[in-house]
Amino acid sequence: MKPTNTIYTGLPTTIFETMSRLAAQHGAINLGQGFPDVDGPLDIRHKASDELLNGYNQYPPMLGLPALRTAVADANKRFYDLDIDANSQVLVTSGATEALSDCLTALIEPGDEIILIEPLYDCYLPLAQRAGAVVKSVRVVPPNWTLDRDALEQAFSDNTKAVLLNNPHNPAGKVFSREELGWIADLLIKYDAYAICDEVYEHITFDGRSHIPLMTLDGMAERCLRIGSAGKTFSLTGWKVGYVTGPASLLDPVAKAHQFTTFTTPPNLQSAVAFGLSKGDNYYNALAADLQAKRDRLAKGLAAVGLDVIPCEGTYFLTTDITAVCLRIDSALDDVAFCQMMTEQAKVTAVPVSAFYVKDNQSEVPKNFIRFCFSKKDAVLDDAVKRLLKWVQA
Repeated sequence: MKPTNTIYTGLPTTIFETMSRLAAQHGAINLGQGFPDVDGPLDIRHKASDELLNGYNQYPPMLGLPALRTAVADANKRFYDLDIDANSQVLVTSGATEALSDCLTALIEPGDEIILIEPLYDCYLPLAQRAGAVVKSVRVVPPNWTLDRDALEQAFSDNTKAVLLNNPHNPAGKVFSREELGWIADLLIKYDAYAICDEVYEHITFDGRSHIPLMTLDGMAERCLRIGSAGKTFSLTGWKVGYVTGPASLLDPVAKAHQFTTFTTPPNLQSAVAFGLSKGDNYYNALAADLQAKRDRLAKGLAAVGLDVIPCEGTYFLTTDITAVCLRIDSALDDVAFCQMMTEQAKVTAVPVSAFYVKDNQSEVPKNFIRFCFSKKDAVLDDAVKRLLKWVQA
């Protein structure tokens, strides 16, 4: 029979699914997948319920409900002083992953080069390849997740169509500095390229840091597609409500890709997210403060276990160096084998960071880092640390 698509055929199961299955098999605490274990604000959920029962349940406008597009535009002004036209510069999608797919499909022609920053979220590479892109990769290097300016510039060429920038960064927990963003902006102008900005953790930054959208830098408003997520902002990941902000000229083809992908997103959820975006600063401050406290709680526990905790500036994730603990257990273990053993023996699951790299470059990939998710109840984090301590002390 004729072959199926070469990008998706035989694509392995994601590391998240693999480790989650292993966690379920062994009754482990799963700190691998990145979602909270409590639902988001009750008033937002009530709003969704009320709209479902009493509101409009047929196709909403393809671009999204006017109320949500207006709320997204208002949030851009409120948080970043960006002037956005809700009617022509905002698109609502069924989650940030759909937004990424739409942006790549709309911007990329076969043979265009796109720059991805490793370690990278697992959907980036297949989506870019399926759009026909030639992938160039640049790395942020642990333990400080340093971006090398020279390496960044070397990745650009006259064929560069776009950079896909995840900021705050999953899995590194890095928040890009204004200086680093300036390097990217300068190169985008020099090579006449675009930026697809995955900013789903925009409101989850720590230690007084502020998220800086690339779009706010000089010359970037006309080159950036900025993606946000109600799932991360309101701890409602199952709702799959995302939004894209960008210049009308770029958003138009993205909207066409969306039109022929999902077309729309449930209107009751859109109404509820519009309501949520109007919440006061106390909500957004508490979101970051609560997660910072969880970060610190888990970091302290993992350090007591003997894991070397890498600084985390934002997101849901802590990365640790397993080298010291590995020497106490089995010096031959890499991050994949360590995560498997930890799941089976300690009954705690994390994910190996090596899974977040382009597979063609595996010989150069660090194999001594694992990622934990801390957006969990305190009791769950404490139990996980207790299990790990018992394991390493056995």
